[in-house]
Amino acid sequence: MDNQDNQRRKSSTLVVHLNHLAIVHLTCMVLYRIILDKLDNSKTPAATEEEEEDNEKKKKKKREIQISRDGLLLDLVRSEKCRDIIRMNPRAFFILCRKLEVIGGLKATRQLSVQEQVARFLYILGHNTKHRVMSFFFHRGRATISRDFHRVINALVQLEATYFKQPDGSSTPSEITNSHRFNPYFKDCVGSIDGTHFRVKVNSKEAPKYRGRKDIPTMNVLAACTPDLKFTYILVGSPGTASDSKIMKNALGRRYPLTIPQGKYYLVDAGFMLKSGLITPYRGERYHLKEYSVNPPQNYRELFNLRHSSLRNSIERAFGVLKKRFPIIASGTEPHYNKETQKLIILACCILHNFLLDVDPDNEILAEVDRELANARSRNPQAFNGPDEDENDSMLGEMIRDRIANEMWNDYTLSLGL
Repeated sequence: MDNQDNQRRKSSTLVVHLNHLAIVHLTCMVLYRIILDKLDNSKTPAATEEEEEDNEKKKKKKREIQISRDGLLLDLVRSEKCRDIIRMNPRAFFILCRKLEVIGGLKATRQLSVQEQVARFLYILGHNTKHRVMSFFFHRGRATISRDFHRVINALVQLEATYFKQPDGSSTPSEITNSHRFNPYFKDCVGSIDGTHFRVKVNSKEAPKYRGRKDIPTMNVLAACTPDLKFTYILVGSPGTASDSKIMKNALGRRYPLTIPQGKYYLVDAGFMLKSGLITPYRGERYHLKEYSVNPPQNYRELFNLRHSSLRNSIERAFGVLKKRFPIIASGTEPHYNKETQKLIILACCILHNFLLDVDPDNEILAEVDRELANARSRNPQAFNGPDEDENDSMLGEMIRDRIANEMWNDYTLSLGL
C-alpha cells in the first residue's frame, strides 16, 4: 500500500515539474519574440521615417490636387467664359446638376462631387475632347474619366420623359397663331420632321450599311420639333443608307411610336411620303428666299412651298443649334466611341438642347445658324415622295395641302389687290 502511495506522489510531482517547464518555455519564447522585435525596430528607424515622410508627401499632393480641382470648378462657374467652356451659364449648370441628382439618380463618389462629374462631361460634349486629354488635365485615370462619363450620360437619359413631350394637338403653337403668313392656314400643324446624319464608328462588316451620301459611315437620326425649336421625338440608330420614308414608317410602327394627333399634321420635306398627317411641298415647284421680291410667287403652289419651307425651317434651325453647341456629334472625324455609346450621346445632346432652350437660350448661336440658312441656296424639292401603302390617306393629304394652298393664295392675291 505504501509503495502505491509513493508511486502516486512521484507521478504527481513529475506532472507538476513538466507543467512548470512548459510555462517557462512559453515565457522564454514570448520574451525572445519581444526582444527580436525591439532589435528590428532599433536597426531600421530611418526606413520607417522615410515611409512616413513619403506617406505625408502623398497625402499633401492629394490635398493639393483636390484643392486645384475645387478651385478650377469655382473659377469656371465664376468665369464670363463659362458658356464657352461647358455650353451653359452657371445658373443653368447648377440647375442641371440638381436635376441629375433628383431625377437621374447621379450621386457623388468618395472623391468626386456631382458638380465635377457634370462639368467634365459637359466639357467633353462641348469640345469633343478625348478621355486621355481629360485624364491629364484633371489628374484622374482614364478608367475613372470613362466611368464617370458613362455615369453622367446614364443619368442624363433618365430625363428623356421630362424634356421630350409629343404634342397632343390641343393648342396651336404661338409661332403660328402670331403670324399672318401662317395663321390660319397651318393652324393644325403641330411641328416639323426631318432627318440628319451623324458620323458613327462601326466595324468593317457593318460599314457598307452605314455608309451614307458622303461615303462615310453615318447614322440617320429622325427628329420632330415644335416651331420653338424644341425636340419632341427622336429616333436614333438608323443606318446612313436608310431613306427618310423608311425611317418614318419605322417610327410610326414602333412600340413607342411617333404619334400624330387626330386631325393634325407635321410638315416634312419631299423625301417623305404625303399623308394626312405628313404634309410635303409640291414637287417641281421653285422655292423663294423672299415672299415679296422682284420675282414673287406666280401661283398657289409656289406660295405654299415658300411658306411651308419657312415654317418647316424650325427643324433645320434646331439641328443647326444642336450641332453648333455640341461639337462631339458634329465633328467630321470618326467618333471616339462605339455605336451604342454614340446613340446615347446624341440623345443626351438633344435633351440638353431642350433644357437649355428653357434656362439658357444662346441667341448668338441661333443668329449664326439663321445666317447660314439664309445664305444657303434655295432648294428645289425634286426628291421623290416615298411610296405610301395607303392610297386613300395619300389622297387625303393632297386634299389638305390643296385646301391650305388655295386659301393662302386667295388671301395673298387680295392683299396685293390682284
